[in-house]
Amino acid sequence: MADVVKRIEYYYTTVPARAGAGAKVLNALKAAHVNLLAFSGFPGSAGRAQLDFFPSNQRAFLAAARKAGIKLVGPKTAFLIQGQDRAGAIANIADKLGKAHIAITALDAVTAGRRRYGAILWVKQRNVAQAAKILRAS
Repeated sequence: MADVVKRIEYYYTTVPARAGAGAKVLNALKAAHVNLLAFSGFPGSAGRAQLDFFPSNQRAFLAAARKAGIKLVGPKTAFLIQGQDRAGAIANIADKLGKAHIAITALDAVTAGRRRYGAILWVKQRNVAQAAKILRAS
């Protein structure tokens, strides 16, 4: 089974890098029944953390964020990758992009159980179209 690679729009916000700040934002989305295809949070600069949201329904997500007073940046584009878990799955993807001289900005991958894996891959926005072609993204 081949990997499925999809272009996906995401939004981000920044919050203070302290306990509970991210949970407050996630709980606001939960209360609005917003489903996320993926989420990534990581340290930013100047005592801030960046939260990236990959909503399954952008309209519902944007309405919930607006209601909760969450200031968003985006949409931006990344890639959602799903496939059969196997040795070298991510290495193959990284190799294809590397051979095309496309740098990966960030990549998060995880096993999903039942011999499946998922990943989120970011490239510079100017490289999205070329990366999509190389990865045969839908």
